[in-house]
Amino acid sequence: MNINLIENPRFANHYYRYLIRQYFTGVADIMHQNFTSETEVWFLDSEIKNDKYSVYNQFTLKVQHGRVTDKHELVVSYDGTTKVLKKPVSQIYNFKTELFNWIAFNGILYKWKYRPQEVINQPEKCYPVVSNTLKPHFEIAFDVPVLKNRYPKYYKILQDFYTKHLDTDTFRNIIPLSVDGFYSSLAEQQRIISPTSNDLLYSHPKTGKEPKKDFKYKGPYQLPKKPSNFKFFFIYQASDKKGAVTELYRYLHSGYKDEKFPFPRMQDYIKIPFELDITKNIEFDEVKNAVATVRNSVKNADWLPDTQYMALFVNPVSKLEKDEARTSIYYKIKEILLYEDVLSQVIKSEHLLKNGQPNKYFNTFLPHIEIAMLAKLGGIPWKLNRPPVNELIVGVGAFYSVTQKTRFVGSAFCFNNEGMFKGFDCFKSNDTYSLAGSIREAVGKFIVTNHTAKRLVIHFYKDISKKELEPIIKTLHALGLPIPVIVVTINKTESKELLGFDMKDPDNLMPYSGTILKVGKSEYLLFNNTRYEPTSKPAQKEYHFPVKIALSCTVKGMLDDMDLVEQLIDQVYQFSRMYWKSTDQQSLPVTIKYPEMVASIYPYFQHDKLPDFGKENLWFL
Repeated sequence: MNINLIENPRFANHYYRYLIRQYFTGVADIMHQNFTSETEVWFLDSEIKNDKYSVYNQFTLKVQHGRVTDKHELVVSYDGTTKVLKKPVSQIYNFKTELFNWIAFNGILYKWKYRPQEVINQPEKCYPVVSNTLKPHFEIAFDVPVLKNRYPKYYKILQDFYTKHLDTDTFRNIIPLSVDGFYSSLAEQQRIISPTSNDLLYSHPKTGKEPKKDFKYKGPYQLPKKPSNFKFFFIYQASDKKGAVTELYRYLHSGYKDEKFPFPRMQDYIKIPFELDITKNIEFDEVKNAVATVRNSVKNADWLPDTQYMALFVNPVSKLEKDEARTSIYYKIKEILLYEDVLSQVIKSEHLLKNGQPNKYFNTFLPHIEIAMLAKLGGIPWKLNRPPVNELIVGVGAFYSVTQKTRFVGSAFCFNNEGMFKGFDCFKSNDTYSLAGSIREAVGKFIVTNHTAKRLVIHFYKDISKKELEPIIKTLHALGLPIPVIVVTINKTESKELLGFDMKDPDNLMPYSGTILKVGKSEYLLFNNTRYEPTSKPAQKEYHFPVKIALSCTVKGMLDDMDLVEQLIDQVYQFSRMYWKSTDQQSLPVTIKYPEMVASIYPYFQHDKLPDFGKENLWFL
């Protein structure tokens, strides 16, 4: 058959994928067709030597049509490295084989569970791919996150791959690839959000851009309105009393004394007095007795009226602890306190002391701890510098619980357009009617306060289906509110599939913070970092890759207005600055981060529903 590939782009996509797989067969060390039918190619990194495993650089080649240009497009992404054991399955003895996930066999990847008979018959040629589940069993260390600027590294790796494998006559004989190399975006495909979107309000009338630098000198935007009094107490293991607990008390009460980097006392930093009620202190002898001791003490405590208590839990359990019974005390104690209307702040004892001596770097922990404490108590550390508009923003995030085998959704995390928190609830992911009900309740409360709602904006952690959206639309109509519903889908993981590089800054290559690139009909990349000026030097953690955003709306044609699109993406950008768990710049907005944080804790709770107290404050920070 003769088929015109220009007139049949969907067929052409499949045909080009087939040609790419044929081309790389025998060239790539390992190949795989992923769940979207795109081609993964793995190449051995011969420079990394290890007796237990081999390391492969992993690339994905994706064929698409008319997303960025009006032609067929080849997306080349670098997906990092993957380890494969050097021992075949035939030489791994007395092992739970159900822990295997992927295996490499003759240069092809197979799911262990679904490997064909030919593969089953040759275990001496089956090499397990090293997952995080397998690493402890083979004494392989977990990967340490790379915090420095990844843009130059990824750019070089992608360019090298292109030069070696794609920029050749052999490849162009089968795929008519442009000789221009990687695509340079057109002016109309990119925008930069207004610099004023970086402005935050602190103690009136002070403004600033970076909480890490500004908060110490400018102070909180608003202190808690109620109650009148705040009291603190410690929960700790007896062996930590003279060491970790004493050090923490000293830092909060008197500040961190250091010649180069001192840190003020808590009362001077977040403007809330550190008033300790030692009669409420809870001491346990061993970790196994911690939960029971806390439960008995809290139940029998005599709490003062018009007073908000906060427990400072010095957790003796190491962050590397593998025993779930020991790690779970964090969740159990937090739940006990929450249902007694007591807030909590957890600090690992290992962060306070190193080898029995005070941690000389604990001053880097204190800003994050105290900002979170202020937010939990109902204060507003900083807020967006923007005029109020009558719209409600609802964030929906998720977290998969391995222990509970279910996905929980932190829903109806409500904010106004100034980034002010308005409450939330939590559900299982298949409970779309409770999700809709909580959004209806939030909209109802919002209208009581504001009388009208211009639109409802939902920040969703994944593509929202018609089935999930339908109950929400129905509830709005039931309220007599046929207002537009705009869904902003925000990919939880930073985009590696699509990257942009600033070629005017060849040393760093990271585009300016607030850069928007159009990468599909209603799809965009948002670069969200701390490169505000040409001279800006972000901290190590803040060289973020872009976030991928997709927009949809119940009103047809509404998103053709690019000014509205920029406004919606600007909102995502600004909401990433309302994160109060630390002073570090985040790439994701709190509308996604906060629900995910709640949903990661909630599965461990014994109660089916959050108490009303737990729906009205930021206890999970």
